[in-house]
Amino acid sequence: MANLHPVVAEVTARIVDRSRDTRSDYIRRMDAARDSGAGRAKLSCANWAHAFAGQTLADKLTAMDGSKPNVGIVTAYNDMLSAHQPFERFPTVIRDAVRTVGATAQVAGGTPAMCDGVTQGRPGMELSLFSRDLIAMSAGIALTHDAFDAVMALGVCDKIVPGLFIGTLAFGHLPVVFAPAGPMPSGIPNAEKARVRALYAQGQVDRQTLLDSEIGSYHSPGTCTFYGTANSNQMMMELGGLHLPSTAFVHPETGLRDALTAAAAKRAVELARSGEARMADVIDEKSIVNMIVALLATGGSTNHAIHLVAMARAAGVLIDWTDMDQLSSVTPLLARVYPNGSADVNAFQAAGGIAFVARELATAGHIHSDVHTVMGRGIHHYFQEPILQDGELVWKDGVTESLDTDILRPASDPFDREGGLRLVQGDLGRAVIKISAVKPENRIVQAPAAVFETQEDALQAFKDGKLNRDVIVVLRFQGPRANGMPELHSLSPALGILQDKGFKVAFVTDGRMSGASGKTPSAIHVSPEALAGGLIANIRDGDIIRLDAEAGVLTTVDVADLADRAPAVRSSHHAEGSTWGYGRELFGAFRHVVSTAEEGASVCFGLPPGQTDHKDTPPDNNVNDRAVDA
Repeated sequence: MANLHPVVAEVTARIVDRSRDTRSDYIRRMDAARDSGAGRAKLSCANWAHAFAGQTLADKLTAMDGSKPNVGIVTAYNDMLSAHQPFERFPTVIRDAVRTVGATAQVAGGTPAMCDGVTQGRPGMELSLFSRDLIAMSAGIALTHDAFDAVMALGVCDKIVPGLFIGTLAFGHLPVVFAPAGPMPSGIPNAEKARVRALYAQGQVDRQTLLDSEIGSYHSPGTCTFYGTANSNQMMMELGGLHLPSTAFVHPETGLRDALTAAAAKRAVELARSGEARMADVIDEKSIVNMIVALLATGGSTNHAIHLVAMARAAGVLIDWTDMDQLSSVTPLLARVYPNGSADVNAFQAAGGIAFVARELATAGHIHSDVHTVMGRGIHHYFQEPILQDGELVWKDGVTESLDTDILRPASDPFDREGGLRLVQGDLGRAVIKISAVKPENRIVQAPAAVFETQEDALQAFKDGKLNRDVIVVLRFQGPRANGMPELHSLSPALGILQDKGFKVAFVTDGRMSGASGKTPSAIHVSPEALAGGLIANIRDGDIIRLDAEAGVLTTVDVADLADRAPAVRSSHHAEGSTWGYGRELFGAFRHVVSTAEEGASVCFGLPPGQTDHKDTPPDNNVNDRAVDA
């Protein structure tokens, strides 16, 4: 392995120093939980009888032994998420597997699991981000029975894996293994799907044509095959050391998938018996940095600029967007997967997949190699791939050369010398932009603002032809305090059409964009948000805004009175519509206490707006302070 890149070392050291108190407190709590002994030893006879009353006689006899591990399964199964539908059979696979090694397994509890593809552009999307923390709480409720020696976490999609990650870290004194379900087989080409969406947005094809196209894309059990938040989750669970190696992108309906699930369950039992690789040791400052770098190297989802902050905080690790930006400045972009290319995750896996990425990043010194994983010490375990040989699961070394350099490249010859995410900042606040899908000629836009409060208003202006010009569309009152910070993917086709017409177009919002953020430059997660004193609330139609992704700038131009203006007040119609109906009224408390986007938009660890967990180490606001490749 090469020596660790100096910028990676520098950022890691800064994170360690910043997190010293919170990390020490977390480890102290996990040590105390471990030292108090196995849960089953502390439960009374009545408690233990309740825990196994519904189990088979054989499992009851095993459990009564008092020394046999019991694995708690936390599942996000439902059958209206294609990615989670396969989890219906996983508990049976897990129970059968652990019985062969003298252990038991129980479904400890379930969590909600929303599909952003269903709620996109609908009121339910305003609950999507909050569902992450609700999932964390649900996992906590499941595991607080304290009857388990290890945990199997079953989840794939956008908020589900971050939520399970946060929730299981609260029980980090236990070993935790994540088991994915895998992607669906490839459907119609992504470029064709995007073409039909654009035609529909312009009224050139009917709804039936659009529906036929979408069904051709999303057509069977498994994860959607573009490289959005769900598949970014899976990549990070592997580089974070919580998966068995190369399990992320194995199809659901295969013998290999079931063999991997069984092997993961047996591994959880092994870890419970050995006392090794508790989650608190697997997830630390180094593994969090590895997850960030892997996300950047593959052009992963912008949603993780929020999720990773909250996920790390659950382990007592404090990170911010400056850390991500500086890591991105020296991380080679190794993958081109839709929407950052034409290939899907199945083609990515065939070209070499995560095993190739892990080997390249480690060999080039871009990630920490000396980390704990559920497979043992060292990231080298994740250079391997599983196969079935005569019905048995065996491991082989992954490819050392990409099988398709249009999809996957080595660190010595990357698609770009920088990663896919940048911090932009200025008088409008701090925001992130995903540039891996944005062509260099589109990364700098200076144009008049067109300001809106809802996606619907912006789309209507597009349909009316009012945006046929150089324009920066500003959509505010979309932050976590305002309405739960929904994804705003419905605007992507319209913005792309304007750009294709030759206009200079950009998007600025305190909301989120989808993990499928595309070719139009979008400064998202603007923090502070409009409802929390952010100056995005002071922008007026016609103000000139400059978004320069190359220099890391988001600022107004010649608007001297920006800070002195009275901020816009969200219209009563929009305010009411953002907080009532479709279950949104149930989350008023979340909106009141949620932290800022850069603090993870969390209610689990959030403080009232204006407060931060690490006041003494504010984010570096020097626009020009981007790390350079040493």
